[in-house]
Amino acid sequence: MQFGLIGRHLGHSYSPEIHKRLHGHDYQLVPMEPQELPAFFARRNFSGINVTIPYKIDAFHACDALGEIARRAGCVNTIVKRENGTLFGDNTDLAGFQFMLRRAGIDLTGKHVLILGAGGASQTVQLACADAQTASVTIADKDDSKHCPQAEILVNTSPVGMYPHVCDSPVDLRDYPNLLAVADLIYNPARTRLLQQAEQLGLANTNGLSMLVAQAAAAAQLFLQQDIPDKHTAQVLQSLHADLQNWVLVGMPGCGKSTIGLNLAKRSGRTFVDIDHEIAQRTGTSPAEIIQQQGEPAFRDIESQVIADISSKTGLIIATGGGAVLRESNRQQLRQNARVLWITRANAHLARDGRPLSVNLDDLLAARSPAYQDAADVTITHNEDWDAVKLAAWDAFMQ
Repeated sequence: MQFGLIGRHLGHSYSPEIHKRLHGHDYQLVPMEPQELPAFFARRNFSGINVTIPYKIDAFHACDALGEIARRAGCVNTIVKRENGTLFGDNTDLAGFQFMLRRAGIDLTGKHVLILGAGGASQTVQLACADAQTASVTIADKDDSKHCPQAEILVNTSPVGMYPHVCDSPVDLRDYPNLLAVADLIYNPARTRLLQQAEQLGLANTNGLSMLVAQAAAAAQLFLQQDIPDKHTAQVLQSLHADLQNWVLVGMPGCGKSTIGLNLAKRSGRTFVDIDHEIAQRTGTSPAEIIQQQGEPAFRDIESQVIADISSKTGLIIATGGGAVLRESNRQQLRQNARVLWITRANAHLARDGRPLSVNLDDLLAARSPAYQDAADVTITHNEDWDAVKLAAWDAFMQ
């Protein structure tokens, strides 16, 4: 093996794709159990490897020589086999975290920092705080996190909120009146509940994808013994984020979501998913029939289940039903991996056939507009020029 990643569970790792974009060399995922580690390190059948949970401390002890950051952190996430066969270990997580903060415009210097979690990632953040000369650092697990009202920067290193437990959040940010910014090391989903609340409160925020890409770039520099500029790292990050991001269309029934979504899918090569069609496929009954036979609450329960499933995927174009945004949980699910576009259209032009809820459209729009606004990242108006609205939707997702 030339380059790769070892860990215990690697099924959803983005690392091969990141390294492919960074340098183009072969990069393999090598899941293994703890009892396999000694033989793996003894064989040394690799040029360079990355190490993830739960083997970073084992890797530290397997190395013949260590870099400064690895010694400070007490763990290794990157190992290079030198020409004489010895293993050199270092830790690129600190460089990744510092890149993440720079890109988000978050400065730790002189700030009161609250770190959620006390594992290996927490150690990395603590190193960054030491280098930045923060005013104070509080490390908290569970209920301890509520005892730091002076916190200005909050960093989540815990797994709370990570897929598949996307409905969880480690804290309520309203408990921190002095908060300026939130950094969540989780990158799946892209917008955790914690980060969605940070957005609502107008706080600077970032997820962990930039850290993942930047630490991979730092590791690749060790593998290849060549410089990878921050500019190239940023380009890889931007392209990966764009490919993973869902495009979600919301708006009143009959505003054109499905037509526009199909056009976007044809233009982009992405898969198109219509939530109402998905419901019909899974239940064998159309949304209108479910509402008429079982009532709207029963339909909304089914709709929420489908939204939770589809929204956990990436790289899709998703058209929702008109009332899909009424439940806050649905809005949160839709936003977790997506850019959301609200299409507005004059009520006089909205289709009503086969839509049992589209009776009094003025009242319906008034009731739903706050939910559309809360869900949307951007809004466009359908002015009955289909070519223009399709182009506007494309431009909205290309921003």
